[in-house]
Amino acid sequence: MVAELIAVGTELLLGNIANTDAQILSEKLSALGITVLHHTVVGDNPERLAEALETARRRADIIITTGGLGPTYDDLTKQTICRTFGRELELHQDILEEIRTWFETKLGKRMPENNVQQAMLPVNCTVFDNPVGTAPGCAFQEGGVHVLMLPGPPFECRYMFDNRARQYLEKLTDGVIVSHEIKIFGMGESSVEEALREPMTRLTNPTLAPYAKLNECMVRATAKAETREAAEALLKPLVAQVLETLGDVVYGVDVESLEQVVSAALLERGLTLSAAESCTGGLIAKCMTDLPGASKVFRGGVVSYTNGVKSGILGVPEALLEEQGAVSEPVARAMAEGCRRVCGSDLAVSVTGVAGPESDDRGNEVGTVYIALASDQGTICRKLSCGKGRGRERVRSAAAQNAFDMLRRTLLGLPL
Repeated sequence: MVAELIAVGTELLLGNIANTDAQILSEKLSALGITVLHHTVVGDNPERLAEALETARRRADIIITTGGLGPTYDDLTKQTICRTFGRELELHQDILEEIRTWFETKLGKRMPENNVQQAMLPVNCTVFDNPVGTAPGCAFQEGGVHVLMLPGPPFECRYMFDNRARQYLEKLTDGVIVSHEIKIFGMGESSVEEALREPMTRLTNPTLAPYAKLNECMVRATAKAETREAAEALLKPLVAQVLETLGDVVYGVDVESLEQVVSAALLERGLTLSAAESCTGGLIAKCMTDLPGASKVFRGGVVSYTNGVKSGILGVPEALLEEQGAVSEPVARAMAEGCRRVCGSDLAVSVTGVAGPESDDRGNEVGTVYIALASDQGTICRKLSCGKGRGRERVRSAAAQNAFDMLRRTLLGLPL
């Protein structure tokens, strides 16, 4: 089936906020085997929204709108959709009571009267209640087109799709669609596509599709069958083939991130980690502490952005800093060893480099990064080029991900 996403909100057009709902929903719809062919963004204007709806109903089987379900005068998504599709609105008393209770229990105050309009929903629709906010969603079919309305705030949108809309959409498909995400670091999308071109062009069910991510990529394997078990049986040999073809650049199947894999490997081995960071500015520590249960494996970190902190806290000799410069292998090694000692961890990783926008005073180009890893087996170090002209954030992100991949390979006994 073909879907179109329509995001409603003038703040999206002004660039005040990003349209993250479109990214969230496109990914989730793809996993269901539903093809998204168009993204549309319109302001809080009923005439322009009506035009977008008329266009979408001619070219899509499913229309999903986000935003415009609030209580204010410019929240007109439901009213405009109902006019376009010839539906009446009616008050759902049970939804109204849920909104009233939400205000009283969550906010400790009386529900404003304008929130009553949020309980006005199309006649004979499937209601999506919203336990994490005040805006319920809904779905109905008219003229062969399924229309789904979801709230705009990304957390509410994601929750409602996962817990309400997904079940509605699954009933529209014939059979079960199952996907597995194969995560890759160290090989670009074009190289992955080249390695897997033969099965990707030959297969129809199951299928393979590559996707580029920030500093990494992913291959999604998808199969459709009458049951989940049958779909898994189709996927098992295909996933095995991909793993054999790509080798150790695959860091996991159906995992969230490199740092998740590293954290799990540390926990399994009863080891702890610390980080000394210069150019990454604490990004490694942030990634680790974003994970639930990180305190079991992550001891702490030092953002040694200046030479004074490198020498004063990590114990990097001042003479070494003067002679070699902060962006050098000897300093990276000393940073890792000092961090391991200060934090009392089994392993310590260090990152020092040039994030830009200009080369440093020693002539190191933007993107030059040294990553060291200290353990009771000694200290290893790698010099990397994380991309000249990519911008500070891209260099920092690439450096942090390379550090996690270095940890993954060390913990799992893979070649660096």
